[in-house]
Amino acid sequence: MASEFNDGIAFVDGAFCPVNEARIPLLDWGFLRSDACQDTVSVWGGAFFRLDDHLRRFERSFKRLRMTCPHNRHGLGELAMEAVRLTGFREAYLQLIMTRGRPPIGSRDIRLAQNNFFLFCVPYISIATPEQQERGLHLIVSDIQRIPATSVDPTVKTYHWLDFEMGLFQAYDRGGDTVVLVDADDHVTEGPGFNLFAVKEGRVLTPAAGCLDGMTRDTVFELCAETNLDCGLAQLPASELIGMDELFISSTAGGLMPISRVDGQAIGATAIGPVTVRLRDLYWSKRSTGWHATPIDYPNA
Repeated sequence: MASEFNDGIAFVDGAFCPVNEARIPLLDWGFLRSDACQDTVSVWGGAFFRLDDHLRRFERSFKRLRMTCPHNRHGLGELAMEAVRLTGFREAYLQLIMTRGRPPIGSRDIRLAQNNFFLFCVPYISIATPEQQERGLHLIVSDIQRIPATSVDPTVKTYHWLDFEMGLFQAYDRGGDTVVLVDADDHVTEGPGFNLFAVKEGRVLTPAAGCLDGMTRDTVFELCAETNLDCGLAQLPASELIGMDELFISSTAGGLMPISRVDGQAIGATAIGPVTVRLRDLYWSKRSTGWHATPIDYPNA
């Protein structure tokens, strides 16, 4: 494949370019006001995972923000496919982005803004390194509250991450690998780019509110149903995490990843619990056989 795309590719102003050359306009409100949404799709073994589901959720997000995309769902899928074709990546991380754009200079009338679409694709990204996957992540529970759902709908995949970013600083200062935020009632919500799952007495639980309806989260529901594991939504008080048998996180960036410690205290009897191992292994084995896959028709394949 062309060497100019070795590091990744972007789609900007209606054309593809090397990802390191991609730029957005300085006055775009996506940058100035974090007025943007996105959806991220993974490629593994030369195939997209749940591409149609991601496209539907992306469309839902930008429509809830009252944005208009210049491409329909089919066109978005074709652009995503072409981006991966041009890079030749067999394992990739592809993000679709809508920004508000800007209204005419001097106006603050948001209705006059010309919305913008962008895309980038880079080699596959994981939240956890291979070493962290082996030993389990050290999770810190931050006292920073997640932006409430009454202010910003958490099921719209936005770039409102300042609460996460400050929480990550707390986690790193305390020797942690990552962070989860709480709501006003001290129930855990989500972390930066992931949903949290707890296992207690064979039951798999995940926060009922205050979080994105993650695509990998939905996949965990399917895997639990397939393996006759009881799985459901619940309010999870932060104080109860340490008493769980197992904890793991789910994300497009890494799949299912174990949590072995919370605030410095060990979780369960082993670093990676049996339910986590079972679901993680099933997730990757099913993906390798084409589950929810959209194959990429690479040139000269």
